[in-house]
Amino acid sequence: MAGLVGKVGAFLKSPEGKRLTQQVQRAAKDPATRRKLTDAVAQFRGKGRAR
Repeated sequence: MAGLVGKVGAFLKSPEGKRLTQQVQRAAKDPATRRKLTDAVAQFRGKGRAR
C-alpha cells in the first residue's frame, strides 16, 4: 500500500498534479459546485435532498 501512496504523492508534485489540484480547489470554491456535491452526498447517504 505504501507504493500506492508514494505514487499519489509523486503525481501531486508533478506539473499535471499541481494543475489538477488547482482546478479542484477552484471548483470547490464555486457555490454551485458545492451545492451539487452536497446534494450528491446527501442522496448517497439516503437523506434525500440536502438544504
